[in-house]
Amino acid sequence: MRSSSAQTGLAFKDRFEEGATNNIAHDVLVGLRSEQKYIPSKYFYDSRGSRLFEVICNLPEYYPTRTELVLLFSYATDIVRGFAHGDLVELGSGANWKIRTLLQAMGRSQRSDVRYVPVDVSSSALKQSAADLETMYPELRVNGIVADFTRDLHCIQSDRPKLVLFFGSTIGNLDEREASSFLECLAATLNPGDRFLLGLDMIKPTEILEAAYNDSRSVTAEFNKNILLVVNRELRANFNPDSFEHVAFFNEEEERVEMHLRARRDIWVQVRKVDASFVLRKGETVRTEICRKFRRISAEKMIHDAGMEVSRWYTDPKGWFSLLEAVRDRG
Repeated sequence: MRSSSAQTGLAFKDRFEEGATNNIAHDVLVGLRSEQKYIPSKYFYDSRGSRLFEVICNLPEYYPTRTELVLLFSYATDIVRGFAHGDLVELGSGANWKIRTLLQAMGRSQRSDVRYVPVDVSSSALKQSAADLETMYPELRVNGIVADFTRDLHCIQSDRPKLVLFFGSTIGNLDEREASSFLECLAATLNPGDRFLLGLDMIKPTEILEAAYNDSRSVTAEFNKNILLVVNRELRANFNPDSFEHVAFFNEEEERVEMHLRARRDIWVQVRKVDASFVLRKGETVRTEICRKFRRISAEKMIHDAGMEVSRWYTDPKGWFSLLEAVRDRG
């Protein structure tokens, strides 16, 4: 692991380095060899993908970000009250809008006493957002970690008190088995007194869910196709985004939105970095994302089964989005 510091208070550790290509190669090969072809959604977020997602978050159809931000503004003081001498760890940090609400609620003296630890798969997005925060809050120490939180949770272990943040209902991008494994590993990193704050997108009418992933400006479609450009760049593949159409729908049985890219014609794809090729028939899809939606009873069971207990629950008046705070099970 390499560590570098560009300026006082701003430091980074890169867990990827040589292993990054191996990780994406393995994930893409497994996905494209599956009966339902898929590419893991974490590869959306290079610098361009992160910028597109920021645009999506401001679209009128996309309710999750603004609803979660209202919750954070409403309860930020309560969330950070008494947090001192600790690490504010944000998994999948991306842009820094949400963490600003908590940092602002802290005030200067409290901020100077904590360390912000953003963890993200995109080095460029992580460094840009961390630098922005340091400009806004020069007293804040930022220790960024370029890592895949689904594999590298051990990198956040610390003797300092922790408030671990997992916003955006990103937990919904993991299937039931993956989420269970992730939460069990996360629970193992928590010490007595540590807290875990989890954003959850709740079940709501199908038309609202589907509109959020099929915006009228087609920004989500462009974001969806960006994953092909990431694979092209990292693995020297020859995906042509124009050969695919964006598809997003609510799967009622699984209670999740699914995003796919559907082949407009028969396509032969070469992945030169790993000397592999694949055929996609016209109408066949590559699934790029699942976005599970939650009910309170299922969310609390998921937390309990992972060895944690729910300590606080915040939600908006419509019940569209929730923030769940959990601690390690004391039993």
